Amino acid sequence: MLSDIEIARKTDLLPIDKVADKVNIPLKYLEKYGEYKAKVNLSFWEEVKSEKDGRLILVSAITPTPAGEGKTTVSIGLSLGLNRIGKSSIVTLREPSMGPLFGIKGGATGGGYSQVLPMEDINLHFTGDIHAVSAAHNLIAAMVDNHIHRRKDPMIDPRTVVWPRVVDMNDRALRDIIVGLGGKQNGCPRETGFYITAASEIMAILGLATSYKDLKERIKNILLGFTFDNEPVYVKDLKFEGAVSALLRDALKPNLVQTTENTPAFVHAGPFANIAQGTCSVISMKMALKIADYVVTEAGFGFDLGAEKFFDIVARSSGLNPKVVVLVATVRALKMHGGMDKKELTVPSPEHVEKGLPNLEKHLENIAKFNVPSVVAINRFETDTDEEIDVIKRFVEEKGSSAVVVTAHAEGSKGAVTLAEKVVELSNHEGTYKPLYSLDMSIEDKIKTVTSEIYGSKAVDFTSQAKKDLKKIKKLGLEKLLVCIAKTQKSLSDNPKLLGRPKDFLVTVRSINISSGAGFLVPVTGDIMLMPGLPKEPAALKIDIDENGNIEGLF
Repeated sequence: MLSDIEIARKTDLLPIDKVADKVNIPLKYLEKYGEYKAKVNLSFWEEVKSEKDGRLILVSAITPTPAGEGKTTVSIGLSLGLNRIGKSSIVTLREPSMGPLFGIKGGATGGGYSQVLPMEDINLHFTGDIHAVSAAHNLIAAMVDNHIHRRKDPMIDPRTVVWPRVVDMNDRALRDIIVGLGGKQNGCPRETGFYITAASEIMAILGLATSYKDLKERIKNILLGFTFDNEPVYVKDLKFEGAVSALLRDALKPNLVQTTENTPAFVHAGPFANIAQGTCSVISMKMALKIADYVVTEAGFGFDLGAEKFFDIVARSSGLNPKVVVLVATVRALKMHGGMDKKELTVPSPEHVEKGLPNLEKHLENIAKFNVPSVVAINRFETDTDEEIDVIKRFVEEKGSSAVVVTAHAEGSKGAVTLAEKVVELSNHEGTYKPLYSLDMSIEDKIKTVTSEIYGSKAVDFTSQAKKDLKKIKKLGLEKLLVCIAKTQKSLSDNPKLLGRPKDFLVTVRSINISSGAGFLVPVTGDIMLMPGLPKEPAALKIDIDENGNIEGLF
């Protein structure tokens, strides 16, 4: 069996202008990055914004195993399947972060015969968007420290600075650091730390902004810290939002690439779903909806994370309206939730699949809360048996939904035709999703609504720090902001060890970060880290380059 990278190299790629032709993007709007990648100038949006929208399909998943369940592969495969049955379709995906790439999960360009290409470029530096986010974020950090060093008005209390630094790498040694050491000329010593770039508020803003004006306005409203009189200081008070926005000029333009079957794909922005909104950019989805019948987009991790945030944050703030949710499930994940040892997940066990079904059941219940029809996509692996698959199908049908086997990894578009046909059928409605909570609810009630309705928690415990944060938020008049809960992706709860469908658990909110530029608050729960660490055996140990410059080991 060929590896993902071998399949990618055997694919005959089309020049990117030929890919653009398929969805009527004129050459004059393309800014090429080599032969097979391009950015689409935002002026193209002005040309198409009055066109009728296609239908938006949201792909999510049950609570995943550490390696993931193939949401990206299914998303790409569904788009391929839609094109195969004569529908015009574009898949819109997040840009991969190099943290997971060199960590445990590997790349994020799909797999097998269901990939976006060129996979090496997309997984590594791509068009430089993530580097631009890092530079823009760190410019703010440098400006803040210089402002403090120069004792300029408004005078910021160094102890109150809430803006960290970022790097696009898993590096636990940078979580908590001290800057400004080495004497007076090096600034004011203070504690700070690093987040991974995908957790940056700048990345969240890039994903939500719809124009340069919107981008700059959001950056202006970023909270930096407080004065010695406890008054808030925002970027707009220091007046350098223009410079930060300038660094993001090209990053705001959607990236156009192609699939293994040469169909168009947008890959743009990359916020994580366990610590941010977890979806590709709003501008890429809006643009795609004007030029395709069906737009397939993916929300990160399980439905409790990426999809909840898609509905309650992304869709609500942008006007997007998903017509169908595709819930990806795998035999191996259900066996894990059924108590099977993670090292034995390839061993056939319909009994463990049966025991793991409550996790799938909870996600189906959660989808129904948003008033959107759903279909379960069983992403089939070689080791799955017919008996195991039948256990899932029977259960889903008993719940009044439908389940479809997808083999896009092995067969490309052919392996997703049945799913594509089901999606077309389910999307044929004019309904509108409903958000989970009202903006007028208190912050505490918004958090409790998500944790009880979506996670299934019995109660929420706010630590003393979280209570202080709540008082600060209320004083600043930010109570109407949305909530973007940072939580482990390994469980429906905030405890990664509680698999399946845990009940009667408590969610602990450690702190609440303010992302006023992005337009939401980030309650940090459990032991979730905003800077991940590398595993014992990082994927980086398998990645290499040969004497001809070919990269090996990406997956």
